[in-house]
Amino acid sequence: MNAGELQGFYEREPSLVLADPGWEAAHAALLDALESGAVRAAERRDDGAWVPVAWVKQAILVGFRRSGLVELPGLGGGSSFDKLAFPPRAFTLHDEVRLVPGGSAVRRGAHLGAGVVLMPPAYVNVGAFIGEGTMVDSHALVGSCAQVGARVHLSAAAQVGGVLEPVGALPVVIEDDAFIGGLAGLFEGIVVRRRAVIAAGVVLTGSTEIHDLIHGRTWRREVPEGAVVVPGSRAAAGEWAVKHGLQISAPLIVKYRDARTDARTALEDALR
Repeated sequence: MNAGELQGFYEREPSLVLADPGWEAAHAALLDALESGAVRAAERRDDGAWVPVAWVKQAILVGFRRSGLVELPGLGGGSSFDKLAFPPRAFTLHDEVRLVPGGSAVRRGAHLGAGVVLMPPAYVNVGAFIGEGTMVDSHALVGSCAQVGARVHLSAAAQVGGVLEPVGALPVVIEDDAFIGGLAGLFEGIVVRRRAVIAAGVVLTGSTEIHDLIHGRTWRREVPEGAVVVPGSRAAAGEWAVKHGLQISAPLIVKYRDARTDARTALEDALR
């Protein structure tokens, strides 16, 4: 099946897809299409807006419903137990992915471009897309359907949240050449635009207010292109909060990268 045929198969009512005897062949084609990048769980429109591809997410959900729990061979003689439709993905040298030994796992239905490096232990879930040359460092997570661009750096323990339900919800998106610091967390459909820098420990969700100190405005659901975001705080409202000097987390854009500034230099300058 090509992408158009897959779309037609899975855009029907889930009950019809579940009962269709052709599901196994369609599911195999879906996994291949996701892994090759022919279909994705989210797409960038011509105007720059990212939108979820609902039929792809629905197809993944049908796979969970349609298959049972099985025992899968594990490392070191142990076992794992998961849905048969989404076993661990196997790679060959032809994929040009550096899967460094030590306990990382990639589920079937995830795309990893040539030159991607996975340092152990890292995890990439079904429906995720990781572009060419991206580094996924130790203890980093790329959740279900998350979209990560080319030449992105996910530092140690960075968490890129996933979302399957509802099918109309946008997954986390990180565009090309972005830098995500250690222990940073990105959740609830936040979009990080190209060349942005997220400092260590910053946590962003779709409802987080990001305060732009350069342009004097507030951003939600998006980190603008080239922005350097660092942890910050603001005073909590209310008499009791003021009395006790309480603060609320408030991520801050403290500068923007220019064409000559790499991510690490921009971050180091901002934190000084």
